[in-house]
Amino acid sequence: MIDISQYLDITAEAPDRPAAQVHRLSRGEWRDAVERAAADGLTLLGLWGARASVTLALLDEEQARIGLLSFSPRNGRFPSVGRHFPSAQRLERSIADLFGLIPQDAPDDRPWLDHGRWGLSHPLGKAGQGKAQDYSFLPVEGHGLHQVPVGPVHAGIIEPGHFRFTGQGETVVRLEERLGYVHKGIEGLMQGAEIPRGAELAARVSGDSTVAYGWAYAQAVESALGVVPSARAQWLRAIMAELERLANHLGDIGAICNDAAFALMLARCSVLRENVLRAADAVFGHRFMRDIIRPGGVSVDLSGDGIARLRDLLADLEQAFPRMIELYDNTPSLLDRTVGTGHLSNALVRQFGAGGYIGRASGRGFDVRKVFPYGPYGQMDMTVPLRGDGDVNARIWIRIREVEQSLALLARLLETLPDGVPLIELPKPSGACQGLGLVEGFRGDILVFVALDRHGRIRRCHLRDPSWFQWPLLEAAIEGNIIADFPLCNKSFNCSYSGHDL
Repeated sequence: MIDISQYLDITAEAPDRPAAQVHRLSRGEWRDAVERAAADGLTLLGLWGARASVTLALLDEEQARIGLLSFSPRNGRFPSVGRHFPSAQRLERSIADLFGLIPQDAPDDRPWLDHGRWGLSHPLGKAGQGKAQDYSFLPVEGHGLHQVPVGPVHAGIIEPGHFRFTGQGETVVRLEERLGYVHKGIEGLMQGAEIPRGAELAARVSGDSTVAYGWAYAQAVESALGVVPSARAQWLRAIMAELERLANHLGDIGAICNDAAFALMLARCSVLRENVLRAADAVFGHRFMRDIIRPGGVSVDLSGDGIARLRDLLADLEQAFPRMIELYDNTPSLLDRTVGTGHLSNALVRQFGAGGYIGRASGRGFDVRKVFPYGPYGQMDMTVPLRGDGDVNARIWIRIREVEQSLALLARLLETLPDGVPLIELPKPSGACQGLGLVEGFRGDILVFVALDRHGRIRRCHLRDPSWFQWPLLEAAIEGNIIADFPLCNKSFNCSYSGHDL
C-alpha cells in the first residue's frame, strides 16, 4: 500500500507558504492514495476538477500537514473519492457537471450544480448540448410518512435552496437538500482573467466573507509568485478579518434567537452589528471592506483617527456584549428551544472535516489561525473555544466565545500594528506557477488554489467554501427534531448558498 505521508509536504512551519507542489499520480496510485488516506484518518480538505484532471487536497490534522494530489484520466473517468470520503460526494457531482469528468463507482451520480437549464453540459470541459432533466430525491420507506417541500424560494430575502422533508407526524425522518440555484460561473470567469480581476471575483463568492475570500485568494497568488506582503499589510488584513467575524457572529446570535421568537436579542445584536459595519466603513471606506485586500497587500491604510475609532468601537462592544450574554443565558423560554435541539455528533464533524463554529461546537478544534498560522496570528495568544454538546445552544456559545476572542485580538492587533508599506508590486512570473491559500473565515476554513500561466493570467482557480462540508451535516442535525425547529437549526449552521453554488 502506498505511503501517503510522502505527499504531505505543506507544513505549518512555513506560514508564508512557498509555491504549492501538486503530485501527479497514475490511476493505481490515485486509487491507493485515496484508500490509504481514508484508512489513516486523514481529512478531505478539497477536491476540484480541471479540463483534463482532478486534484485532491488532504489534511493530516495531527501532524499539521497538507498534500495536493492530481490525476489526469485518459478516458474522462477517475476512481471515486466519495466512496471513501462522504464529504467528497457533492464535490464529485459538481466536477461531473462542470467538467464532464465522471467518478467511477461513485455512491451518488446525480447532477448537483447543473439543473438542466444552462443550455449546455459540462461548460468548463468539452461542452456539449444541455438538456432538461428530472431530479430524483432519495426514496424513504415507512408507515405514515409524508413529504413537505420547502423552497427554493423562501420568505424574506435569503438565497434560494430546496429542502425536501420527510416527516412522521411533526418529526423529521429525513431531510434532503438540493442547492445550486445561485450558480454564478465564477470558476469559469476566473479562467484567463488577470490577477486583479481574479481578486474582484474572489471577493464576491460569498458577500458575508468578502475579506476572508480576498485574503485566501491573495495568499494563493502570493504563494505562487513567492511574494511576502509587509507586516503592516498582514496586520491590516487581520484587523479586517476580525471585524468581519465580529459582524457576522453578532448578526447570527441575534438571528438564531429571533427564529426562537425572541426578537429582543435580534434587535440588540443588530445594533451592535451595525456599529461594527459603520466603523468599518469609516476607517476602510466600505461597510464590508470589499476589494481592499489585494495580492501584495491592502489598498487602504489605517490612519491614527481610524485606530482611535476602532478602539472606541471595542470599548462600546466590551461594555454592551456581556449584557447580551446575560440576556441569552437567563431566558429559560429561549434556552428551552436551543438546548438539545439539532444535535450533531463529533464523529460526523470529523468525518466531513466540518470547521468553524459547527465543528467546534461538536468538539473538532481545527482553526487555521492556530494550526497553520498566517499573518500575525502566529504571534497572537489564542485558544480555540470548544464544546462537546453539539446542539444549537453550543453553536451559539462558540459564537459568543469567538466574539470575545475577536475583541481581544483586535485590541492586540491595534496595539502592535507595525509600520510599513501597505501594498507592494507583484513580480512577473518566471513561468507557470501555482499556490494554495487557506484562511479561517467566520464559518470555517476557506481554501483557494490558483494556477497562473507564464504571463501571470489565471489558468485555474478553485475556491472552496466551508459550507461544502457543513450543508450535508444539517441534514443529519435535523433528524428526530420537529419541522418547526428547522429554521432554528438552519440558522445555527448559517451555511452559505452563494459560496457553495459558485
